[in-house]
This record gives sequence, structure tokens and C-alpha cells, in this order.
Amino acid sequence: MRSYDRSFDGLRPVKFTVGYCDYPAGSVLIETGKTRVLCNATVEERVPPHLLGTESGWVTAEYSMLPAATQTRNRRDISSMKLSPRSAEIQRLVGRSLRSVTDLNALTGMTITVDCDVLQADGGTRTASITGGWLALWLACEKLRKEGVLKTNPVKEEVAAVSAGIVDGEVLLDLDYSEDSHAEADFNMIMTASGRIIELQGTGEERPFSRAELNRLLDLGTAGIAQLCRERRTYMKRD
Repeated sequence: MRSYDRSFDGLRPVKFTVGYCDYPAGSVLIETGKTRVLCNATVEERVPPHLLGTESGWVTAEYSMLPAATQTRNRRDISSMKLSPRSAEIQRLVGRSLRSVTDLNALTGMTITVDCDVLQADGGTRTASITGGWLALWLACEKLRKEGVLKTNPVKEEVAAVSAGIVDGEVLLDLDYSEDSHAEADFNMIMTASGRIIELQGTGEERPFSRAELNRLLDLGTAGIAQLCRERRTYMKRD
């Protein structure tokens, strides 16, 4: 029996709380089952050194997991005076995913940083960060549009992410930690609402998987991402 009495193709309950924090231009708390990630988008009038003198802006991300996010306390990255390899890999993934659908030239001279802080982890923190981070980015850009700073919202397409895997020989969507920790194969999929692929991360952790299994994983992920986008769309209100 899966958590929340889900079928093999079921998502965990998802909830978006918009405006969770007052100060960021876009703030979203995303909850997928017991996984909770706070995504805040901040706008600054600066660009990285490699973009100085160009007409391009920048979108980037940072990711961290609070010490009490899991059952055993995690050490903060600052305690070792460097970012952990896992945090670095995930924040690069989030940044790439958000930039892929953003017109950076419309953000000339500006950087939008999406901070993704995991408050509680039960599997799928990187996918939740992308799904919630996209909404925070869109809200920040929409705020800039309403204020007249931008003519249009530069976020061109909807993006979401979800996991899928093979557990005890069965293909499942949206793995929680109990499933992910003993999955035979594990995938993270980042796609647009229309099903176009941005990035796939997959591995046969316990055994190789077949092309037929891969196709089933992709089909599950595509449907799950479309559903996440539909549920998230109710929070995208324009004036």
C-alpha cells in the first residue's frame, strides 16, 4: 500500500502557499506529501561578471536543507565552510531548469535568485524545488510587470518536475523516501507543461532497466508533470 492510498500513477497531495514570506518578490511554500520546500525569488539590480556589458539578465538558484529536515540532524554546509556536492548539484539543476524557459534579455541588468530551503524532506526535494521555484520566479516577474519594470513576463513556459522509479518490480510515480530508498531504478524528470523535456536524471541503482520500462517511466512523468502544472495554474492570477 502506497502512502496516501495512491495508485502506481498517483501524485502525493500537493499544496502551494503563495506569499508565504513578505519580503521576496515571489514566495511559495510547496508541500508534496510530507516534503516541504520554501521557495523565495529575490530581484537584484546586478548581473554576474560574465554578463557585464551585455543586454542579458540572469536567473539562478540556491538550495539548502535545514538541519532538522530529516529524522537525523544534517550539518549545515557552512559548518564545513563549503557547499556540499549534493546541494551544489541540485541548485545548478534548479537554475538550469528555470533559465531554460526565461527570456534573459528581458531582464537586462537584473538577477533573480530563487532560494529553495527544504523545511522537511520525505523524498523529491529537488523536484519540489523546481516546481515551487518556477512559481516563485513567475510571481516575481509578474510583480515586475505590474510595477512597469518589465513590459511582459519573461517566463515563457511552465516547468515542473517529478520523480518516478521501479520499486519491487513495479513502475511508480512520485516516490516518497520509503520507496526511493530501495528503488531498483530512480528517475527525476523536468519538463514543460506540454511535455517537452528539459532534463532527465536516471539510474539503475540495483539493476539495469529496459527500454520498455524507460518508456513507462517517461509516460508516468509526463502525465504527472501535466497534472502538477494544472494544479499550480490556479495560483497564477493576472491583473
